[in-house]
Amino acid sequence: AATSIAVLAAVSLSATAALAASGTVNTSGLPLTVRSGPGTGYSAVGSLADGTGVTISCQTIGSTVTGTYGTSAIWNKIGTGRYIADAYTYTGSDGFVAPLCTDGSTTHIGNDYPYSGATGGVDPWNFYKGQCTSFAAWRVTRTLGLPFHNYYKGVHWGNAINWDNAARSAGISVTSTPRVGDIAVRNSGTWGHVAYVEKVNADGSFVVEDYNHVRAYTYGYWTATRGTGSNQFDQFIHFK
Repeated sequence: AATSIAVLAAVSLSATAALAASGTVNTSGLPLTVRSGPGTGYSAVGSLADGTGVTISCQTIGSTVTGTYGTSAIWNKIGTGRYIADAYTYTGSDGFVAPLCTDGSTTHIGNDYPYSGATGGVDPWNFYKGQCTSFAAWRVTRTLGLPFHNYYKGVHWGNAINWDNAARSAGISVTSTPRVGDIAVRNSGTWGHVAYVEKVNADGSFVVEDYNHVRAYTYGYWTATRGTGSNQFDQFIHFK
């Protein structure tokens, strides 16, 4: 983390770094708890004194923490079974500075969408509230820390069915292989569908969060596969 902010979405960030990064614990004097996983629900396995330098091998998404550098769901892996909250770690950025962890170490965030129950109106990112696109925009801004909106990088993103082509036009990587933190895109149907990839399973399936799919205007959390069916996705936007 870098600067104190109320919402991670307000900061413009660079792409994820390819190498490990360094950081410094900043807790205003108190020790920082080291957890066995990326979240406050994991057991404490030690602590670090204020001012301690750390090497961050990778970063992942976990429970949301409010600390010295605002509110963030990013957790920094500093060793095997050792994680610290990015909200208390100075890294020079409020987003990702190290590779995403690939060992499945993610924590289910849950339905933190601020417009739960809404069935109309436009959100701050210029999508309709309660739609899959609005929830995906929330995840990209809140969880990934990017200043995303409906005209991000000068491209109109529009309906879900347009998102993979919009990403390509914006110079963002799109592939057929899901990764944690991706936005999954289904191009079938009239409007298509988008969802946030929370976890990738060993068998190639993946767990997604979304809105307006399992039930109208409602949060969903389910396991999907690759393909073009109504419960599948065929393209994955690598924002990070």
